[in-house]
Amino acid sequence: MALASAKRFVEEGAYVFITGRRQEALDEAVKLIGRNVTGVRGDAANLDDLDRLFDTVKRKRARSTSCSRAPARARPPNWARLPSSTSMRPSA
Repeated sequence: MALASAKRFVEEGAYVFITGRRQEALDEAVKLIGRNVTGVRGDAANLDDLDRLFDTVKRKRARSTSCSRAPARARPPNWARLPSSTSMRPSA
């Protein structure tokens, strides 16, 4: 479902960033989407990986209007209360 969503966003003119734990699967997804896509290896449940993802988005595209995540495992603690900034680390 996430791959189909990313492909649809690109078809509508968006630039997408996708993430995945396995580099081979990530490379294949980038290849299938074809254009306007950057793959960033990482686990969405790992806060350091999320920091790396958002740093990549900031470097490659100065503005971003949406962030979407396919359901996988449980979200990090305090996910719903995170500030809308580039740092995704929950506050204590």
